[in-house]
Amino acid sequence: QVQLVESGGGLVQAGGSLRLSCAASGSAFSVGLMGWYRQSPGKQRELVATITSGGWTNYADSVKGRFTISRDNAKNTEYLQMNSLKPEDTAVYYCNAKVGLRSSPYFLQDYWGQGTQVTVSS
Repeated sequence: QVQLVESGGGLVQAGGSLRLSCAASGSAFSVGLMGWYRQSPGKQRELVATITSGGWTNYADSVKGRFTISRDNAKNTEYLQMNSLKPEDTAVYYCNAKVGLRSSPYFLQDYWGQGTQVTVSS
């Protein structure tokens, strides 16, 4: 009943920028913690950044100073601004959100986006 729809991935040269978006729709009513994760072939999925409903953020050390996570609570949408991209950032990026349904707004469960490919060429 909840869908997280991602957009904004693509191919970019090293040093370039991309902005990812992820919107919760469907039966989403309340949204708690939101975040971004990424996964490269043969590697474990890793945390990139999280943001609380109040705007508190955490970042993986590998992206600090380059990536910025933000959210628009009115739109149930999160963003990831990625600057100074490196080839090491190449991965499928997945958005995540803890969502309460319209029928149960205070019982939050994890939902995941479909993933969007980010490829950084050298």
